Amino acid sequence: MLEKMFKLKENNTTVKTEVLAGITTFMTMAYILAVNPSMLAAAGMDKTAVLMATCIASFIGTLAMAMLANYPFALAPGMGLNAYFAYTVCGAMGYDWKIALMAVFAEGLIFIVLSLTNVREAIFNAIPTTLKKGVSVGIGFFIAFLGLQDGHIVVNNDSTLVTIVDFTGDFHTLGIGAILALIGLFIISILYIRGVKGAILIGIAATWILGMIAQAAGLYIPDAEAGFYSLYPVWGLTDFTSLGETFGQCFKADFSTVRVFDFVVIILSFLFVDMFDTLGTLIGVANKAQMLDKNDKLPRIKQALLADAIATSAGAVLGTSTTTTFVESSSGVAEGARTGLASVVTGFLFLLAIFFSPIFCAIPGFATAPALIFVGFLMVTTVISIDFTDMTEAIPAYLCMLAMPLMYSISEGIAIGVISYVVINVICGKAKKITPLMYVLAVLFVCKYIFLIKEREPDEICSIYDLRDCVYFHKCRVFYHR
Repeated sequence: MLEKMFKLKENNTTVKTEVLAGITTFMTMAYILAVNPSMLAAAGMDKTAVLMATCIASFIGTLAMAMLANYPFALAPGMGLNAYFAYTVCGAMGYDWKIALMAVFAEGLIFIVLSLTNVREAIFNAIPTTLKKGVSVGIGFFIAFLGLQDGHIVVNNDSTLVTIVDFTGDFHTLGIGAILALIGLFIISILYIRGVKGAILIGIAATWILGMIAQAAGLYIPDAEAGFYSLYPVWGLTDFTSLGETFGQCFKADFSTVRVFDFVVIILSFLFVDMFDTLGTLIGVANKAQMLDKNDKLPRIKQALLADAIATSAGAVLGTSTTTTFVESSSGVAEGARTGLASVVTGFLFLLAIFFSPIFCAIPGFATAPALIFVGFLMVTTVISIDFTDMTEAIPAYLCMLAMPLMYSISEGIAIGVISYVVINVICGKAKKITPLMYVLAVLFVCKYIFLIKEREPDEICSIYDLRDCVYFHKCRVFYHR
């Protein structure tokens, strides 16, 4: 039955490989179970309700991806958009979280229409091959950077923006966590080189176990105020009645004080970032998994985008912000995932997490960090297939790669890549190879920077943490918007 449903042999994979890969993807995404409720609690939402909504929305979206598209891509509430939801829409703009949820619901409906009318598919296909490869490499650098931050190997520095952690300064928290992350990276690398199946998953588990041993030995000392919690899982069940605090509340929003223009801008902001984050993730992960066809198009992309859109609207009804395709899906792909069976496994683990969320929330960032760093390396290897002899192709790809980690955004990387591709090729007399849709995208991206999204200082919008000291800053995948 599984063979008929997911075409395992056709995709050169096995049930064992898909199951292990699905577990790996979940392990690298488990941080959202802790971060998402904390983020949306800042908007006045119930933490337990948000946790349940996160689990169920992730289950629905990931299962939809498996059933509709047969791809090993997992979905969950996107953390950058959560920050916009909590700190801009509900914070700086002062709107009730029910209104923000309604905006997300509306965005999802628009996405469904765009997916059914081939608009999103056309955008995907319009992006040049070289730029697609640049997106894949850029995502590799991006998730590697995320991993370095999750492991506290790279930390904030007011002078240089980032620097290596002071191993001795906070040894029992930051220092030991960074050391364990590096050990985990070596474990994964060695196992992978030696051809051990499930190398990434084994590395995550081994690093977590080493962390618990370090805690028992007094090398790791929990400090809840600083965001370093006990590494031992705590048994406990979720209060299921709490879901009523957020379920269906988007339809009870009071619009009497909402300006139409502001609401439209909110929807467009969610729409814009979600669309290009999703497209970027699909391009990058699919390219690395060699899922693109001979024309560098992704088969069944309409179904994949539809699954993403359905998940967004379903998540809003449940009580969470935009649910989108996660770049951490690349960790499962690196483990050999090629079909929707891996997504089914990931989806059901999210559903199971409702019952055992304290266990999954105990997985520390330094345990999943090595997986992200290593997967980043695997994705960066795509760079060898980029033709660097044609500067009109190579420079936009390079700028795309550079922008993603440094601007902390997949969508920003795509924007820089598209704009630079159009400008460089037009000025250099190669306008004929640019599709009309690429011109449209370039203009839209320029308009975005001019009219829609402007950065604001982190300490102006974060009411919970000083972000220079916040240990969750690197986990939140934050875009800061005005």
